[in-house]
Amino acid sequence: MTVRIGLSINYAGGFKEIAAEVADYERAGLDIVFVPEAYSFDAVSALGYLAAATSRVELASGIMQLYTRTPTLTAMTAAGLDYVSDGRFVLGLGASGPQVIEGFHGVRYDAPLGRTRETVEICRAVWRRERLEYQGKHYRVPLPAAEGTGLGKPLKIINHPVRERIPVLLAAIGPKNVALAAEIAEGWQPIHYLPEKAKDVWGDSLAAGAAKRDPELGPLQIFAGPALAIGDDVDHLLSFVKPVLALYVGGMGAKGKNFYHELACRYGYAAEADRIQELYLAGRKDEAAAAVPDELARGVSLIGPESYVKERIAAFAESGVTTLNVTPLADTVTARARLIERVKHLV
Repeated sequence: MTVRIGLSINYAGGFKEIAAEVADYERAGLDIVFVPEAYSFDAVSALGYLAAATSRVELASGIMQLYTRTPTLTAMTAAGLDYVSDGRFVLGLGASGPQVIEGFHGVRYDAPLGRTRETVEICRAVWRRERLEYQGKHYRVPLPAAEGTGLGKPLKIINHPVRERIPVLLAAIGPKNVALAAEIAEGWQPIHYLPEKAKDVWGDSLAAGAAKRDPELGPLQIFAGPALAIGDDVDHLLSFVKPVLALYVGGMGAKGKNFYHELACRYGYAAEADRIQELYLAGRKDEAAAAVPDELARGVSLIGPESYVKERIAAFAESGVTTLNVTPLADTVTARARLIERVKHLV
């Protein structure tokens, strides 16, 4: 199967400006575009705007935060986005982390696995237009009478969704989260994916989830996110990859509570990860970036001559990746679109 090419937008400057850029990428052959939701503008506004500005490319939330909406609202929002995009929406869900969920939203970060499973089950019931009755550990719909006014009653979504099975993609890197993605989701989005280590790090979790997987879901789609640069003189662009790795490994969480630091350790870079974290948390960010091993930065990227990039694409595909959600390292929209065209010819 041909590997698809995706891209995550950065709309820190505003997604109105990004829309024309995404349309150019669509013309270059882009298959799917992801809209993040950290603590900037929400993802939904941008996705709705992009639905009107594009015609073919799939639109994915990458990721929509689990704790900030009720499961039913998540289902309604996904159905609405699928409608305005004529069936092009992919619901990317993730737990984010306590720094954002508790620090920015003021919502308790608890039970990410249980809440993810129940949210997906509720979404699919809503999309099937079932009269919603769900009594889970974390979500109860309608709310039991003893916990509210007693006036709640089962309802079903008024509109007819374009699809009763909108694809769900789960962002996950921990063993239990990855197993859950392999069990219940159409797609799985890891971060800093190193194909040569993927089986060692995630193989058991993927197998455990697949053993419980409903065959109707089809094969699990895997979305990796490498940086992209093609040429004989692009090695210097690893300097753009290293600060990102340093931010995640060193700064996205406290010591002992950093999922990305744990991932680097599981890749075999424990000593290096400790040093990166020590430097980053001390405010020495440039030194932390310099401490990121070349081998790691190169391994999670597609940076090098065309022949090398083609080899790396094959390595990603052999490990199970179905979509490369690339970050084109170029200064202009035209150059980034050209990179998408070039990599499309290599997959």
